[in-house]
Amino acid sequence: MNLTYVRLLETMAYIMMEDKQNSIDEKKDSGANPYLLAGSVIVAGVLIAGAVIYSNSGKLQRVEGPKKEAAGVGLAKDKETPAVSLVDDDPVLGNPNAPVTIVEFGDFQCSFCGRFFKTTITQIKESYVKNGDVKIVYRDFPLSSIHPMAEKAAEAAECANEQKKFWQYHDKLYENQESLSVDNFKVWAKDFGLDSDRFNKCLDSGKYADEIKKDFNDGVAAGVQGTPASFINGRFIEGAVPFEQFQSVIESELKKVR
Repeated sequence: MNLTYVRLLETMAYIMMEDKQNSIDEKKDSGANPYLLAGSVIVAGVLIAGAVIYSNSGKLQRVEGPKKEAAGVGLAKDKETPAVSLVDDDPVLGNPNAPVTIVEFGDFQCSFCGRFFKTTITQIKESYVKNGDVKIVYRDFPLSSIHPMAEKAAEAAECANEQKKFWQYHDKLYENQESLSVDNFKVWAKDFGLDSDRFNKCLDSGKYADEIKKDFNDGVAAGVQGTPASFINGRFIEGAVPFEQFQSVIESELKKVR
């Protein structure tokens, strides 16, 4: 989901809140503009329409159908990565010395991230992670204003990481996006054989909230505006694009070391 779209919706909400207050004020002030409510509703409608148009036509589009994805939305951008560290102390899947590093900024409640995990990431793991050519680094980019469970899900994954179960827990979250809740996070931790008391205390305390905020801020500094967003050896790919687009960039990076 595009951050610009989110900001437009938040602006609409602000206008409607102001509208409510103005309607109260109208009762106190007979000189208030009787067309204020209608005008605000029109403005809100324009904002929604503009957001939808932007979401469906801009470079940051998160396409719904496979035909649109295949058309090339979210192609890799050969541009220099901004002066920000893409890798912190985040979980790594694969050979630590792999010549190609994919840094993914994701949101556990984002439906596009879920589809990306089930298709593209699964194929990357089979084709490149298993043989040691690629390692995947996962960083959190929860869009909490539209995904209310995204940040807590990220915290749960970090708590699982404390007990060396990050990737199993990561997969569980994406496979059960419709069931995200604090209660389920605790049940799943127990199912994985984690120390429940330790996990629950970690989750309830918000221990990793600052870590997740740092991931988010680093993503913004690197140019991330929506999820999923990936960097392949610093080359930026936006959106839940097909495996073939990742494959092209990965192969070009591998040629540099072969």
